[in-house]
Amino acid sequence: MPTYLLEVSYSVEGTKGLLKEGGSSRRETITKMIEHLGGKVEAFYYTFGEDDCYVITELPDETAAAAVSLNVGASGAASITTKVLIAPEVIDAASKTDIGYRAPGK
Repeated sequence: MPTYLLEVSYSVEGTKGLLKEGGSSRRETITKMIEHLGGKVEAFYYTFGEDDCYVITELPDETAAAAVSLNVGASGAASITTKVLIAPEVIDAASKTDIGYRAPGK
């Protein structure tokens, strides 16, 4: 199953909701959402800085990842950036794949 990093930033309204419900309640809600889609939450952390929360999750496919991104963004409570995480073994296989590329001027 593909693994994704979700970088979440709460809006003012989302932060108010977080203050009301608490951090572990939001983790529970997100975990249920991911499991509903057939996925699994590997890690869930709050952070200081530009982003407020990082979630590492496995999801069945791009459609599920896009559904999370669209619905979280549409809620207005948070913005989300989704990144695909690539295992070292995938990079090993990619490094051995001939793609027929020629650099400019060579």
